[in-house]
Amino acid sequence: MQDEKVFIAELLNPKTQNEAFQKLLREYQKPLYNHIRNIVLNHDDADDVLQNTFIKVFQNLKNFKGESKLFSWMYRIATNEAISFLNQKAKKNNTTSEELLSKIVDNLKADSYFDGDEIQFKLQKAIANLPEKQQLVFKMKYFEEIKYEDMSEILGTSVGALKASYHHAVKKIEEFMNGN
Repeated sequence: MQDEKVFIAELLNPKTQNEAFQKLLREYQKPLYNHIRNIVLNHDDADDVLQNTFIKVFQNLKNFKGESKLFSWMYRIATNEAISFLNQKAKKNNTTSEELLSKIVDNLKADSYFDGDEIQFKLQKAIANLPEKQQLVFKMKYFEEIKYEDMSEILGTSVGALKASYHHAVKKIEEFMNGN
């Protein structure tokens, strides 16, 4: 994308805002959808969270300080929105977010947008058993191939802690896959 400062100025300028926001959508809609989908797992839920993410991005652009990349800032919003969505959905269903995610994974095979095989399904079950932070780190590294430095900006965690989380997640997933 063009120089970020210029682009942000275009997003904030009422005369260029609509065109700039369309460009932002074209550039980030698919990667943000994939990121959110990796967290909430369900297509319809991912669409809802993506819409909320872009609304928040639009509403808060004036507060963006440029201390991180625009990409990192938007991913942080998307991550927080997805986690909040799962927590609210769990609360509404009188369950924990872990139990909810386990239920969602069990229903993955019925999701017409899930095109994984049995091994992919088993992997999703293994991931659902991880603590929330390890789930996030594993999904961002394994599925989205996000660099630890970018992940650090998005999650507000040190690179060393992220590497440790990923390592622990991989070990637990290997144990799950070998045990089942």
